[in-house]
Amino acid sequence: MKNTGRLLALLLAISLVAVACGDSDDSTETTSAPTTTAVEEATDDAAASDDAADDAAADDDAMEDEAMADIVDTAVGAGTFTILAAALEQAGLVDTLKGEGPFTVFAPTDDAFAAALETLGITAEELLADPTLGSILTYHVVTGKVLAADVVGLDGQSVATVNGGDIMIEVTEAGGVTINGIAVTTTDIEASNGVIHVIDGVLLP
Repeated sequence: MKNTGRLLALLLAISLVAVACGDSDDSTETTSAPTTTAVEEATDDAAASDDAADDAAADDDAMEDEAMADIVDTAVGAGTFTILAAALEQAGLVDTLKGEGPFTVFAPTDDAFAAALETLGITAEELLADPTLGSILTYHVVTGKVLAADVVGLDGQSVATVNGGDIMIEVTEAGGVTINGIAVTTTDIEASNGVIHVIDGVLLP
């Protein structure tokens, strides 16, 4: 009988200890916050870096466009198209060629104009006073931005000008290009609203 009492007392003590341990575990349990892994952080950093690079590239392109002059200012700045610049102003075409475009201009140099004036037997002043001046100038302009590589691809074809007339493009055996038989001497002078190709003669409609 005494042994039975002791056994019951021992079982009761063990139960109390078990309950106490269970309460202790519950009181120390905490909820841990989710953590960001190193891989996730690296991915986020890489994405942010790519976005920054794209923004920088866009800013550079915008600055380049702002820095590039339009067709008229590019021609004036070159210093070899003074007669052409004066003719554009006289014909009221400056604002047009400063417009959005894009335009392709086959631009005669001052030397080309001088040779044409001598052939025609007129002075620069007489040319500027000619009522057909605007028509002559727009015969040197094509709508759209046509780079040298595109011009070469038009070998043997006629292209419509802003004037309404067509010009004939031909590639020479030496790989050069002529417009109505007049040689293109410099290509791809880019402007903010198009491109200029220099020619060594004046195109007459």
